[in-house]
Amino acid sequence: MMVEQPNQTPMTLGFLSEIYEKSSAEKTHDRIAELISTYKQLLGDPTNFRLSHEDSILITYGDMVQKDGQPHLETLNNFLASHIADTISTVHILPFYPWSSDDGFSVIDYLAIDRPLGDWNNVADMRQNFRLMFDAVINHISQHSDWFQKFKKGEQPYTGYFKAVDPDTDLSAVFRPRTLPLLTPAETAEGTKHVWTTFSADQIDLNYESPDLLLEILEVLLQYVANGAELIRLDAIGFMWKVPGTRSLHLPQTHAIIQLMRAVLDEVAPQVLLVTETNVPHEENISYFGNGYNEAQMVYNFSLPPLLLHAFHTGNAQYLTDWAASLELPSDKTTFFNFCASHDGIGVTPARGILPDKEIRQMAERVEALGGRVSYKNNSDGSQSAYELNINYLNGLGVPGENESDELKAKRFLASQSVMLSLQGVPGIYFHSLFGSENWQEGVAQTGHNRTINREKLKFEKLEQELESGLRQLVFGGYADMLAVRKQHRAFNPYGSQVLHQLNPSIVAIERSYRGETVLCFHNVSDEAVLFNIPAAFPKSKLESIYGSANLIGHSIELAPYDVCWLKVV
Repeated sequence: MMVEQPNQTPMTLGFLSEIYEKSSAEKTHDRIAELISTYKQLLGDPTNFRLSHEDSILITYGDMVQKDGQPHLETLNNFLASHIADTISTVHILPFYPWSSDDGFSVIDYLAIDRPLGDWNNVADMRQNFRLMFDAVINHISQHSDWFQKFKKGEQPYTGYFKAVDPDTDLSAVFRPRTLPLLTPAETAEGTKHVWTTFSADQIDLNYESPDLLLEILEVLLQYVANGAELIRLDAIGFMWKVPGTRSLHLPQTHAIIQLMRAVLDEVAPQVLLVTETNVPHEENISYFGNGYNEAQMVYNFSLPPLLLHAFHTGNAQYLTDWAASLELPSDKTTFFNFCASHDGIGVTPARGILPDKEIRQMAERVEALGGRVSYKNNSDGSQSAYELNINYLNGLGVPGENESDELKAKRFLASQSVMLSLQGVPGIYFHSLFGSENWQEGVAQTGHNRTINREKLKFEKLEQELESGLRQLVFGGYADMLAVRKQHRAFNPYGSQVLHQLNPSIVAIERSYRGETVLCFHNVSDEAVLFNIPAAFPKSKLESIYGSANLIGHSIELAPYDVCWLKVV
C-alpha cells in the first residue's frame, strides 16, 4: 500500500539524532552541510533520470573480458558496446578498486582503480555508452587499507574507524552469515585488539559510531557520483551498526544512516538511486525501502533466485506464484532489482519461511548432483545450515545424470529469464547468464572458493568466436530478442502494476500494466505440455502475440515444455 509522499524539507538533525548524542549530532550536521555545499557547486544542476521499461542492468566484473596489452575496462567497454549497447541501458561494474581478497570486495582504496583495469578515464569512456552502477563496499574495508594501518599505529581519527571488542564479550546473539570467527586479533600500538570482522579476517568492519568515519563515507559516495555513478549499490549494508547482545543486523541506526545517505544525495544529486543488498528473508529485505521515500529506491529481490530455481526443479511454480502475488511496493518511487544470478551464489536464506526446509535441502542436493557446491553457515544452536548454492544458473536448472542438448538447455534457461524479465522491477542480468556460460570447475580447483564456479574471466577473441554458434549463441541471441521486445512495451515499466494469475501449478502467469498498456506473460516451468484457460477478462480476439509461441485452442493455451508466450492486450 502506497503512503502519501511527505513534504520535501531540507535535511534536519533527525537522522543524526538517532545515531549520535546531541552535541556530536549538531557538529556532524554542520560538517555535512559544508560537504553538501561543496558538491553542489562541483556537480552543478542535477540531471533527469527515472527508470522505465527500457532499462535493464548488466552485472559484470571490470575484468570479465580480457585482451592482452589492454586495460580490462577498455576491453569490456569495447565488447559491450559492440554487443549490447542497443539492448541494455546500464552496466553495474562490480568493485573495480584496489583489493586484497574476495574478488574485489575487500577494498584497499575506495577512490582508486585497480591498475590492471585501467583508470578513471576508462570509466568515463564507458559512460559514453551506458549508465553506470558502482559498488559502495562500506560495511568493511581491507586490512591492507591506509585507514586500518593508521588504526594499528594509533593515529587519530582512525582509532575510531574500527570496532574493537573484548574477546570475552558474549556475541552469541550476533547473526553470522559465515562460519569464520567474528573477531580477529590485530597488533596495534596499544597492544592486541580484537576487531569486528563479519565476513573474513581480511575484511575489517567499519565503525559508524565515529562521525569522522561517516563523513569519509559520505564523501566517497559523492565522489562516485562525480565520477558518473547514477546507481549506487550498498553492499552488505544490513550489518553496518553493531551492538553486542543483539543480532547486529538491521538495527535502527543502520536505517538512520541509509536515510541520511538518501537525504544527502537528494540534496546534491536527486537523480542518483540507492540499491540495497541484504541477503536476508524477504520481510527484512524490503524494510530498506523505508517509508517508500526515505531509504533505497531499489532493493535486491533476493527471494526470486531460489524460488525460481525450485519451480523449474519441481515443475511446480506454486510457491513462486504465491510469493510474487504478495509483493507490494510502498510508493511509486520504489521498485525491485530483480535478478537470478550474480557474482555470488544463490542465497537460500531469503527462501526460508516460503519454501519448507525439506524443499531447500532437496534443492541443495540437486545442485550438488549438477556439479555445484553448497556453502554453509553456523547457527546459534551449534548446527549448520545451507546459506548459498554455488552454481552457474543455467547449469543449476539442469537434470542430474541427463546429457542434454544445447537447444534444451538454452530453452529452459531462457524460460527462467523470461519470468525474471516479466516481473515488476528492473532486471539485473549477470554477464555469464547473458552470454551463456557454464560451471567453471577449473576455477574452483584453482582458488578453493565455491563462488569461483561462476566468476570465470574470458578471453576477448575466444568469446567472440564462441558467440557465433553453440550454447553461447543460442542463449545470447534468445536473451537479446527478449530484451528487444521488452523495451518496446511500456507495460513492463518497473513502477507499473502486476497481477499473478493462478491458472495451473506449472504455469507462471504474470499480467503487467502501465498507462493503458497490458501484457500477459505465460511460462511453463515443467518438462510436459500444459493446457490452461486464458483469464476470462481477456477475450482471445483482443490478444496479440509479441514474443514466444503458443497453441491457442478456443479460449485456452497449450504451452510445450519450457515454452514462453507474451501476449499484448489490444
